[in-house]
Amino acid sequence: MIDLNAFKKISYGLYIVSSFKGDKINAMIVNSLVQVSSEPAKIMAAINKNSLTCEYILESKVFAAMPLAQNTALPFIGIFGFRTGRTFDKFANVKYKKGVLGAPIVLEHTTACYEAEVEKIIDVGTHYIIVGLVKETENFTQDKCLTYDYYHNVIKGKTPKGATHE
Repeated sequence: MIDLNAFKKISYGLYIVSSFKGDKINAMIVNSLVQVSSEPAKIMAAINKNSLTCEYILESKVFAAMPLAQNTALPFIGIFGFRTGRTFDKFANVKYKKGVLGAPIVLEHTTACYEAEVEKIIDVGTHYIIVGLVKETENFTQDKCLTYDYYHNVIKGKTPKGATHE
């Protein structure tokens, strides 16, 4: 038997991962992002294969990741986590800038950013693990980062079935 609630005990953060395809941009919320090497600096993110952001990452070979601040409100999380970029412009009312690699960098409610070039893609079922060579970083604030536990137990946020939000 697998108790899905047991997976909530794994420590996660909540991150915005963004990319682009031509002149189109998109981003999504992920909870699986880790630094996997310090020299050279590399990160990896688990990205749902069905997401628009995944499509953009596969095309551009670039992504940016930004940890969310602990004080981020649910409506802001909902922009990137509960809507698809296929039918909704996630950046219409959000402050962002174009990163050095071309991916959008969200400037609201984020504590830092990591810009990476895709180095390796591993198929793990519903998701790809995308390993990126970090080319640029920037610290924005000293705010605490939002953890998955805080999101569920304090903010009372939900995880949509399938967590396939694009």
